[in-house]
Amino acid sequence: MKKNFYLTTPIYYPSDNLHIGHTYCTVASDCIKRFKELEGYNVFFTTGSDEHGQKIATKASEAGMEPKEYVDKIVANIKKLWEMLDIKYDAFIRSTDPRHEKDVQDIFQKLYDKGDIYKGEYEGYYCTPCESFWTEAQLNENHTCPDCGRPTQLTKEESYFFRLSKYKDRLLDLLQNNDEFTEPAFRKNELIRNFIESDEGLEDLSVSRSSLDWGVRVPFDEKHVIYVWIDALICYLSAIGYGDDKEKFESFWPADVHLVGKEIFRFHALIWPALLMALDLPLPKKIFGHGWILFDNDKMSKSKGNVIYPEPIIKLYGVDALKYFLLREFSFGSDGSFSKEKFMQRLNSDLANDLGNLLSRTVAMAIKYNEGIIEDKGVKDGPDDDLKDLALSVKGKVEEAMEHFRFNVCLEEIWKLIRRSNKYVDETEPWILAKDESKKNRLNTVLYNLSESLRIISILINPFIANTSKEIRRQLGLEEEISWEDAKVWGLIKKAKVNKGEVIFPRLDIKKEILRLDEENAKLMEERAISKKAEEKEEKNAKAFKDEIALDDFNKLDIRLALVESVEDHPNADRLYLLNLKIGNTKRQIVSNIKDKYTKEELTGKKILVLCNLKAHKFRGIESQGMLLACEDEDGKLSIASTLADIKDGAIIS
Repeated sequence: MKKNFYLTTPIYYPSDNLHIGHTYCTVASDCIKRFKELEGYNVFFTTGSDEHGQKIATKASEAGMEPKEYVDKIVANIKKLWEMLDIKYDAFIRSTDPRHEKDVQDIFQKLYDKGDIYKGEYEGYYCTPCESFWTEAQLNENHTCPDCGRPTQLTKEESYFFRLSKYKDRLLDLLQNNDEFTEPAFRKNELIRNFIESDEGLEDLSVSRSSLDWGVRVPFDEKHVIYVWIDALICYLSAIGYGDDKEKFESFWPADVHLVGKEIFRFHALIWPALLMALDLPLPKKIFGHGWILFDNDKMSKSKGNVIYPEPIIKLYGVDALKYFLLREFSFGSDGSFSKEKFMQRLNSDLANDLGNLLSRTVAMAIKYNEGIIEDKGVKDGPDDDLKDLALSVKGKVEEAMEHFRFNVCLEEIWKLIRRSNKYVDETEPWILAKDESKKNRLNTVLYNLSESLRIISILINPFIANTSKEIRRQLGLEEEISWEDAKVWGLIKKAKVNKGEVIFPRLDIKKEILRLDEENAKLMEERAISKKAEEKEEKNAKAFKDEIALDDFNKLDIRLALVESVEDHPNADRLYLLNLKIGNTKRQIVSNIKDKYTKEELTGKKILVLCNLKAHKFRGIESQGMLLACEDEDGKLSIASTLADIKDGAIIS
């Protein structure tokens, strides 16, 4: 009976289209899945999207869309990208899936009933892009986020807390006495030093927000939504049937490995095991925190204009070229720097010169010298055993390196065999053997040995570059189906006929190709910008006319003329104003997202139309008591509604 193996990527935050850095982890996970399946495991591979939180709500608002509508479009692009990359995931879990939201509420209720969640008040510094709270001592200089370096806002609000401190001793014991639980090892040491043994220790965790609407509601308190980390982490349980498929859940849990980026490693290595301890569930076997892919040693960022998207690379050079580079160039646990030059050089040297050349030479010589027939005639000579011994040793080395996800080491071991096979061609000189009829059998043996080496190579590279593996086997006249165990056996080709094929990796003119890639990347960004603008226009046009209402419905609206007495900056949000209004004998305050449209001076003293009986709502901790009325055209030009005549504030619109 096959053993089960469960692995996950992070649940990606779909605030924008994914770039090559996001691709890295998913390609690695897909490689692990393919490898473990070849080893004989029944593998379940989960990826997905974490769709709640302030950042998504803000992005959607800026686009004039509802949050779910906004993320639907991005999730569709993510799935399209995974399909383009031939990613073989088994579940794509969305935090907006109804079954997941039910699991989140059930677990929150269970933790509350147990006493591991309690109500209190939170005061701390909040980073919206990271969805993280920090104490003042944890911040960088100028109160910037220690993870992303961006500004934070001091926030104070009612919150539910998870008793993370209760599990401090168990977490410390887990990290200190289980070397397999976290990798690489240096990340564990950072956790212990910075978050457990620090002066502040391990504080209880804020797990709800009362100033945010976009999220899963606390089941026993409608005022609160469940904060991102409880919501997101539970995706790993929901994806394998936590609340609705007990048999499946018990078959695959605990996870064998969670692959995560280093920026969210501490959440997975501290908060996640503590939650599972509180739920009396088995802990995952391993949390692996991989590094970032930088661009010329700088973090990729749209604002810096250095984002590289995977789609242009795939279009120009194929899926396997990108996968090979990501897995071969970098050590998975550390940061690595992507450059277009390095990508082209690696493609030329490893894929074109080494592997592509070996296949082309072998197939071409078999056709030229032996009518395409591959058959061993048993005439051995000096270098034969050396090639065979090396070929049969690689499988074990790959298995050992894969235990710790050292993909670059695996590929280097395979490429030692590829380079040795090319050297074997030079040593045996088949073109010389072909001139002497008496050496025909030796020629056959040489071509056979090269084909056997390529057969084993086709198995070894399959988890990493599957399409290339299939093409090698097709050109060698072998069946597409492979067995991992066949990589440790020499002589399995009995008699085969090769098939002439295209060069699998043509050599590149690096200077020309860099320009081509830049053009394709710029073209993609331009297309997306145009598409986004068109969608925004379509959205605005679609909202031009709403369903008819009765006069009684209109009479429910209390719209009045208000005088703007003063305007202030929102203390917790860069894009929002606080408008202090006089409406007849009443004073009111509203929060409005018009800071980029009007200056304070332009608004102060103006009379505007305000919907007064809209239910009060908090925006970033400040209550808004109504909503101003405005119109906006398809080009984004906005004008606040007022009256033609200068009449007294408090006048009612009817």
